[in-house]
Amino acid sequence: MGLTLLEWALAALGAFLIRHLLRSKHSPPPGPKPLPFIGNIFDVPTDKPWLTFVNWKAKYGDLMSFTIFRRRMVIINSAELAADILDKKSAIYSDRPRLVMASDLVGFSDSTPLLQYGETLREHRSLIGSRTLMHEFHPVQENIIHNFLQDVLNNPDCGDLNTHIRKGLILSPEECQDGNDPLITLANHALVQFSELVGFGAFLVDMLPFLRYVPEWFPGAGFQKTAKAYRETLNEATERPFKYVKDQMASKLPGILINAAGIAPVSFISSCLDRADLTAEDESIIKWTGFSLYVVQKKAQAEIDAVVGNNRLPTLADRVSLPYVEALSQEVVRWHAVVTSTIHVAMEDDTHNGCFIPKGSYVSPNIWAILHDERTYSEPELFKPERFLGDRPEHDPRTVSFGFGRRICPDMSLQQLPLVRLVLSIHLADASIFISSAMTLAVFSIEKYIENGVEITPKVEPPTCIMAHLTPFKCSIKPRSLEAEALIHETPSM
Repeated sequence: MGLTLLEWALAALGAFLIRHLLRSKHSPPPGPKPLPFIGNIFDVPTDKPWLTFVNWKAKYGDLMSFTIFRRRMVIINSAELAADILDKKSAIYSDRPRLVMASDLVGFSDSTPLLQYGETLREHRSLIGSRTLMHEFHPVQENIIHNFLQDVLNNPDCGDLNTHIRKGLILSPEECQDGNDPLITLANHALVQFSELVGFGAFLVDMLPFLRYVPEWFPGAGFQKTAKAYRETLNEATERPFKYVKDQMASKLPGILINAAGIAPVSFISSCLDRADLTAEDESIIKWTGFSLYVVQKKAQAEIDAVVGNNRLPTLADRVSLPYVEALSQEVVRWHAVVTSTIHVAMEDDTHNGCFIPKGSYVSPNIWAILHDERTYSEPELFKPERFLGDRPEHDPRTVSFGFGRRICPDMSLQQLPLVRLVLSIHLADASIFISSAMTLAVFSIEKYIENGVEITPKVEPPTCIMAHLTPFKCSIKPRSLEAEALIHETPSM
C-alpha cells in the first residue's frame, strides 16, 4: 500500500530537520548580528570595506562572516588561514560568484577572473600560464619596458606617471601624433569600470538577480543604463586591439608583423594567434587572457650598476644576480597590492576550526589587510625591501597578492609548495614588475618634485576600490647620466 500524502509530508519534514540539525552542529564564523531578510547590508560600506573588516578583526578574529540577504560572506584576515582554506582545500574553493552586473549585463563573463570553475577556466589558464609561452614573451616584455623608458624620456613632465606606465604595459599600435593613445585610454576606462563592477556589494542586482529583468525606464533601474554604457566600452576594448593584430597578421612575413611604420614586434596575442588550428572558441580565450598588466617602480640603482654595469640595460636573465631589486619588486607587490581582495565560492559544505561554511558562501581573503598585518610584516606602512633579505626574510607577499588555490595567478603551480613555486615559475605579472623596476632604475633618477622651492611629497592613502590605483602625483624623472640617456635612445632589440 502506497504512502499517504501526510506520510510523504512527514518524511520530507523529517529529512529537512535532520539535514538542518546536521548543518547546525557547527555555527558559522562569528560576525555582526544580521537583520531579518536583508542581513548585514547596512553594516558593510561599499567604500573601502576591507578597512571595516580590519576593524572587525579585533572583535571577531581572523575568520569572520556576515550575510547580505541570504548569502553568507566569509572574510579571511590572515595569510596562514587563507592558505589553509583556499590553498589546501582548493578543490572546493575554486569557483567564482556569478556577478549578474559584471558578467551578464556588461559582458565580462568570458574574462579569466570571473570565469566559473570548469573546462573554460582551465583552457584560459593553460594558455596564459604556459611556461614556454611566458619564456618566449620575456624579450617582448623587455622591449615593452624599453619603449616605456623612451616615452618617459621624451615626456618627463606629463603630470601623470600612470599614463606612461599604462602605455608601456599595453604596447598599443595606435599612438597618435600628439602622443595620446586611444587604445590606452580605452583600456584604462574598461579597467576602471571593471573595478567598479566587482566591488563589494556595488550593485543590488548581484544579490537579487531577478532585478536584471527590470526595464531601464523603471525607477531605481539606473544600473541598466550603466550596464549598457559599460558594455559598449568593454566591446570596443576587447575587439579593437584584437582585430588590429589579426589584420596585421594577414600580411605578415614569417615570424614578424608588418605595419605602416615598418616591422612591429610580436605580441602576446599574436604569438597565440600564430597557429593554424584555431577555433572561434580559441580566439575568444586568447582575446580575454591578453587583457591587462600592472607595474610600479621605486629605487635600487647601486646593485644594478655593480652587476649589470652602464653599457647595457638589465634583462630578466639578470634576475638571480639582483637580490635587492628582487626584494624591491616583492615590496612593491606588498606595499600597494593591485587587488585588495578576491571572492571565491564554496562549492560544497565545509567546516574549518569548528566554523561551518555552507555551500555557496562567498569566501574572500582580505588581501590588503593580510599584506599590512603587523604580525607578519614589521612596520607594514613603510616601504622596506630589506624585509625580504637576510637569513629570516618576511613572508613572500606574492603567495597572497597573486591569489590562492586554483584561482592563483597563472603559472603559480599548485603541485609545488608556495615558496618553491615562486622560485620555479616567473609568471607574466611578476616578471613585468621586476624588469620594469630594474630597467627604470638603471637609467633614471626619480626624486620628489620641487614646486616654488618646496618639495612635494606624494600623499599615499589606502585604495578606494577592489582594483587599486595610485592617485596621480608629480615627481622628477631625469636620466642618471649621458650614458644612461644613450641606452634609452637605443633601438629596442625586437
